[in-house]
Amino acid sequence: MIQPAFWLLQVDLFRLVLQAGWVARIVLLILVGFSVFSWAIIYRKYRSLRLARVQTDKFLEAFRSAQGFPEARPLTRMFPASPLGPVYVAGLSELESQMKAANPHGNALTHPDAVSVAMQVATETEVSRLEEWMSFLATTGAVTPFIGLFGTVWGVMNAFVGLGEEGAATLRAVAPGIAEALIATAAGLFAAIPAVIAYNHFLHLIKGFITRMDNLALEFVTRAQKRHS
Repeated sequence: MIQPAFWLLQVDLFRLVLQAGWVARIVLLILVGFSVFSWAIIYRKYRSLRLARVQTDKFLEAFRSAQGFPEARPLTRMFPASPLGPVYVAGLSELESQMKAANPHGNALTHPDAVSVAMQVATETEVSRLEEWMSFLATTGAVTPFIGLFGTVWGVMNAFVGLGEEGAATLRAVAPGIAEALIATAAGLFAAIPAVIAYNHFLHLIKGFITRMDNLALEFVTRAQKRHS
């Protein structure tokens, strides 16, 4: 019983779309475009952030299990999706440059703040990369309900126009306009709700990556100060 009813609903929706006016069709086309593009971003971000989270766990395990500072190239090759790799490379490069520089303290770390700054700059770069396309999801969640609302208002206006032309409050007079309004409302919500949910979920994951990158920088500087004090 459920499957025939589902196909009947699809047929009815398709028929309502065909009967809709050109404004309602444009609104629906815009909302479908937002929805398809946002779902593509959601799928891509979900896969990339999931892989980054798995490789970040392994990266931290490899770093914390090492006595000194592991070479950057093997770590970045093993865990290319982790945002911690470029942060670690930046810190290690600054540390090695200070060790190679001639100074009266020999092998001592003279500027630990410079290491922190280098890793912080790399962190900001990685955060920008992680937040790629997030603005589109936020825009979709904020704009599509209003686009659907525009279609709703237009449909209600058509319903009143049909009512005035018929001169009587009949279902045939108001049905097309009400159908346009309901379809636009549903399409706007269909595009907005997944985008908002995905945006909040991805934002939570990105905040977790930021915390881990900051912790890596603190651990790196602390280890460097202990080894080169």
